Amino acid sequence: MDQDALIAAYNAPGRHYHNLAHISDCLVKLAHVDGLSDAERDILGEAIWWHDVVYDPSRPDNEELSAQLAEAHVGPEIAREVGRLIRLTKTHQVEPADRLGAILISIDLSILGAEPARYDAYAAAIRQEYAHVPESDYRAGRANVLRQFAARPFIFPDAGFAEAYDRQARENLARELAALTQ
Repeated sequence: MDQDALIAAYNAPGRHYHNLAHISDCLVKLAHVDGLSDAERDILGEAIWWHDVVYDPSRPDNEELSAQLAEAHVGPEIAREVGRLIRLTKTHQVEPADRLGAILISIDLSILGAEPARYDAYAAAIRQEYAHVPESDYRAGRANVLRQFAARPFIFPDAGFAEAYDRQARENLARELAALTQ
């Protein structure tokens, strides 16, 4: 899969949030992370590019399929680590000493801490991606996901992202939860 095919995957119909704009936003966030070696930045950049290449909201294995594609297409010296990082995006759970995992997951979740109008646009785009799910089922499932994030002591495993985004993320999650459970 070359760069054009990768871009085409992100521009596929039905991708209202998990699209090229999401990847671009993640890459911008990565560019602002300090203290990374060139090798770490390369690994994270590849993980960002590949983490949502397979995205079908009706499937439970998007992350695994994305990881497998990445492992087959990135350099062999980083393939295993890129695949490992992509697999973390299934649960967004990271071990305390996993610095690269914490950075990737925090970047991927940073939309949760966006200013309210941008967050609301994100939430609406997610609903569009799950248009095949009946409204009551969507509300229950989405509320469950949001409650899980809100219950975490730290939504963002990277301390810098937690400091920058946690307060706003909690406000956004509470607002969406209230709307979903009305």
